Amino acid sequence: MKLRLPPQLLPFLRLGLTGIAGTVAILTLLPKPHLLDETSFSSCYVDRDGKLLRLSLAADDRYRVYVPLEKISPQLIEMTLLHEDRFFHEHLGVNAVSLARAAWSALAGSGPRIGASTITMQLVRLHYHLNTRTPWGKFCQILAAMQMEWHCSKHEILEAYLNTAPYGRNIEGVGAASLIYFGKEPADLSPVEAMTLTVIPQSPARRAPGRPAHDAALCLAREVLLRQWLVDHPEDARLRGVLAMPLQMMLPKDLPFRTPHLVDEMMRRETSPRAEIRLTIEAQYQDILEREIAQYVAAREQTGLKNACALLIDYRTMEIKAAVGSANYHRRDIDGQVDGLHMQRSPGSALKPFVYALALDQGLIHPNSLLRDAPVSFNGYDPENFDHEFAGPIRARDALIQSRNIAAVDLESRLAPGHDLYALLHEAGVRHLQPEARYGLSIALGSAEISPEEIGTLYAMLANRGQWKPLRFEVGEADQPGTSLLSPEASWLTLDMLKDAVPPGMANLSPLTRDAQPVAWKTGTSFSYRDAWSAGVFDHDVLVVWVGNFDGSADAQFVGRTAAAPLFFSIVDALRAREAPPATTCFTLTSDLNLKQVGLCAVSGALAGPNCPHVVPGWFIPGKSPIASCDIHRRVWIDNRTGLRLAGFPDDARPAHSAVYEFWPSDMAKLFREAGLPRAEPPPLAEGRSIMETAAHARGPRIMSPKANRIYHVRLNVANDEVLNLEAATDGAHEAVHWFVDSAYLGEAPASTPLFWKPVAGRHTIRAVDELGRADSRTVTVTAVE
Repeated sequence: MKLRLPPQLLPFLRLGLTGIAGTVAILTLLPKPHLLDETSFSSCYVDRDGKLLRLSLAADDRYRVYVPLEKISPQLIEMTLLHEDRFFHEHLGVNAVSLARAAWSALAGSGPRIGASTITMQLVRLHYHLNTRTPWGKFCQILAAMQMEWHCSKHEILEAYLNTAPYGRNIEGVGAASLIYFGKEPADLSPVEAMTLTVIPQSPARRAPGRPAHDAALCLAREVLLRQWLVDHPEDARLRGVLAMPLQMMLPKDLPFRTPHLVDEMMRRETSPRAEIRLTIEAQYQDILEREIAQYVAAREQTGLKNACALLIDYRTMEIKAAVGSANYHRRDIDGQVDGLHMQRSPGSALKPFVYALALDQGLIHPNSLLRDAPVSFNGYDPENFDHEFAGPIRARDALIQSRNIAAVDLESRLAPGHDLYALLHEAGVRHLQPEARYGLSIALGSAEISPEEIGTLYAMLANRGQWKPLRFEVGEADQPGTSLLSPEASWLTLDMLKDAVPPGMANLSPLTRDAQPVAWKTGTSFSYRDAWSAGVFDHDVLVVWVGNFDGSADAQFVGRTAAAPLFFSIVDALRAREAPPATTCFTLTSDLNLKQVGLCAVSGALAGPNCPHVVPGWFIPGKSPIASCDIHRRVWIDNRTGLRLAGFPDDARPAHSAVYEFWPSDMAKLFREAGLPRAEPPPLAEGRSIMETAAHARGPRIMSPKANRIYHVRLNVANDEVLNLEAATDGAHEAVHWFVDSAYLGEAPASTPLFWKPVAGRHTIRAVDELGRADSRTVTVTAVE
């Protein structure tokens, strides 16, 4: 039997089919909506353990955190569908029955207004910002909802809705709402918390928590939803008692605001927001640094010390474990929002360890080498020590620990061109370096400005056996290959020297106790007392501390050892109080290091000979360090009757005894005298000694100035007033030295006493000759400049 339609219905059928076909065609031609592609989101900055540090605002100043549907509580999803659109999975964007009921209610004009918007329609309104209170707006909403259902899956629609639904104030999306109101991820919401969030989007203006009236409306809506929920989930009847308890919700003002300077920096770096940015910060260490700085500044604020910053780095991974950019982020009087860890400041002596490391690498010194700490001029640059005193001859280790300026400048002057401190800073990525000529030798004393972050990477380089690596800010950030700027041996020796520095207030502590928990540290004081620094390596960490004023104002108390070092060690002690120091650190001597320990003369620093009375252990780099046998201590024969020194062995006619004396070059003997530490001189030789006998017991002259293969510039307008010092050292303090420039004789001067020469442009050979004809020479170039 065939079904026959009445002829009068055929036009309506054709019209219906045509409408359906037209609708399908229109929906097919309309483009697929970009549900979340153009929506801006907040970023969650969390620490290593996932604890929220800060929730940033999206581009439109709203809190909106993207969360995949799979990471949202299933109960919240089910409650949302129950509360907003129970037929979500059956309709095609529009619930015709609900629309008809709502239209009839509106036309009848009786009873409360009935909502008919599906989740898809609500998403359309949010996405296109439609005014759906007008017939035209409602029509556009219906059409767009059908378009969205045609092109998008239910999964995509529901995910977009839950990420953009309003939750009161400037909070949108369940991700932001769960973080702000309950401090947890959407997947971790309890049933009551899920129920609370579910009812807010239906009336966010009246149900956003924080006001008594709003809280009451929110509680009432939860009770209505609970009754609906219990129909399908009677096992959750216990929730009635939980809902009766006072509402406990946080507000946006309660959001954490931790590690503000570092988060500010990361926000500036972000080109596109990410849902979660996990920083390497560890809360326990961050708390310690913040507490120690706050207490330290509070105790000294009456003296004018108001600001400080500190940085803690794990040198093994180069991850930042803690960062404090100022003493108080919220204090305007100290410019607290400025991040001191990025400020370029004069580091003072904090860069000296790298001058010594380079000198070790280039074979200029070993830790026990004797350096000269005495007044000296470097082409018109006359450095002075911090205490305006001179120590005379001093071991390299002690010169570094005591921060002797002249010794550091002298070493810098002897470094190979292109392989000096400036070159190292440039290769280490120090920003804002001026042309090298602007600094000259003063760079060894901190004339090049550098940030605490950059200082931290340099000290980490020492701990990493000379490998420089950039800092890492995020967990999982790719480990970049290092750049070898120093040898492992020079790096280890530098740290070994620095760890002998005695911390403030610990002068009476046994060296054995200090060595059990070594800290290799150095202080720095900038010019005019604007910055006080303390930086160092301990355990597996690098710590940098800066004290000063961000406006650059000077204060005489800003001295590294007294202003920054106490804070440095209070932080070290607080960190070590949490856990025992590791067994293996960068101070551990490993078999791959090309180092050798030998007995050294305690006085000269050279290899101990049979006549050296005191021998100390010392390290050197085989094949690189300038190591030679000590010739300062010599055994000689003394005539018993005259007390004079014999040139050779005694005979039976001249009774004599042997004794050991120090034979210092004239320049070193002069330094000892000027430092108030004169050394006992050996007796003079007996009369009648021959020239050959004298030559056999002494070395020839050594030119100390000018330096070899250097270029000296003479200004034309003052050429008659500019002179070059010619100075040579001999084994005898009273010997005369004769000077020649090219083939011309200039004159004579006592050993270690300068003779002044007025240079002329050109290349010259300078020779120093003693009375025995022994000579030393230097080749220098003199240029004329305007």
